[in-house]
Amino acid sequence: MNRTYKLNTGFTIPLVGFGTFQIHGQELIYEVLDYALRAGYRHIDTAVVYRNEEYIGNALKTLLPKYDLKREDIFITSKLISQAGKDEDFVEQMVQKSLANLQTEYLDLYLIHWPGVSGMQVTHPDNAKYRMATWNALCKMQRKGSLRSIGVSNYTVKHLKEMLEDCKGVVPAVNQVEWHPYYYQPELLEYCRQENIFLQAYSSLGSSNTTELRDDSKVKTVASSLQKTPAQVLLRWAVQQDIGILPKARSRNHIEENVALDFEIPAKEMHQLNSLRESVGQKFAWNPETVV
Repeated sequence: MNRTYKLNTGFTIPLVGFGTFQIHGQELIYEVLDYALRAGYRHIDTAVVYRNEEYIGNALKTLLPKYDLKREDIFITSKLISQAGKDEDFVEQMVQKSLANLQTEYLDLYLIHWPGVSGMQVTHPDNAKYRMATWNALCKMQRKGSLRSIGVSNYTVKHLKEMLEDCKGVVPAVNQVEWHPYYYQPELLEYCRQENIFLQAYSSLGSSNTTELRDDSKVKTVASSLQKTPAQVLLRWAVQQDIGILPKARSRNHIEENVALDFEIPAKEMHQLNSLRESVGQKFAWNPETVV
């Protein structure tokens, strides 16, 4: 729970964060963040498209004092998707709106949520132009101190290589991608580590709409042998590879379960889990490979 990773900006990020995708409403956000902070989470991940930044900001205003925490004791991430026809000023306005919603003077991490552009076909050549404009704007906000670290999400090796050719001297601190035993990309991890980009996983437990990954017979067998739940095994699988995780949950039991990861998966069982990519190879979220 206390493990952190030092980003290329010099700031540290908790290896385990709390995801808030599809968690809406002031009352529910307050409740889950109350459980999360009590359980020891100190990293909260949100995004503009989650439409819950304002609820999170309101909840933290009350909950931080409750747990004797200050703003600097927690790590907050948000993200935005580039939009067609919008310039750098628009991106800065969006960041300012996130800061206002979250009631903070700075964000620990801000990501370009997707290499594609809202309102534009993924095959359109201008995708590259708009994501670069977004990056330039985030670089400005970082220099001003509004954003401590900036990064990307759903970027492939191709997108990262293109970015590093003209990244204004700022290498992304983080790449947040879909990553679980059914779908992971060793070449992406290798490239990120080579460039000192921290890899962070989402969909560690599969899709919100299915329990397929947690119900996998190999996952359940490994979990049973270790006297852990399938969810704990899937989360530990990533953490054991020094990959960040962002499990989301609504119930107190699951929120607490998802951070009880102080155990080791033996090498043989890790190999069994790794082999699921070849035997199943299923992706649950959007596919950035299609974005030019």
